[in-house]
Amino acid sequence: QVQLVESGGGLMQAGGSLRLSCSASGRTFRSYAMGWFRQAPGKEREFVAAISTGGRGTLYADSVKGRFTISRDDAKGTAYLQMNSLKPEDTAVYYCAARASGWPSLEVKGYAYWGQGTQVTVSS
Repeated sequence: QVQLVESGGGLMQAGGSLRLSCSASGRTFRSYAMGWFRQAPGKEREFVAAISTGGRGTLYADSVKGRFTISRDDAKGTAYLQMNSLKPEDTAVYYCAARASGWPSLEVKGYAYWGQGTQVTVSS
């Protein structure tokens, strides 16, 4: 089992950057594929980005491709989401998630472990 804690959210103007961190407990972090999802008010939780074990492969939603970068540091047990060129439509609560598999999933139901979320607000 793994416990996840997100940090790094906040208020940013459009065009700015933020880096989210997801710290995982336990010694098996390297065996989990990791994902980032977001949920805006009144909307369903949606896929943002994901990374396989070992960082061999990454996946991105079309809406963030070229602006966001997912990475992981297995030695620190942490996953990151670097968000550049932020837009007001990126405003949401961002969640990290862990999947006990080598390859990530694009679906919410593909992840068994979730953090509590961190708010990202982008003003125009």
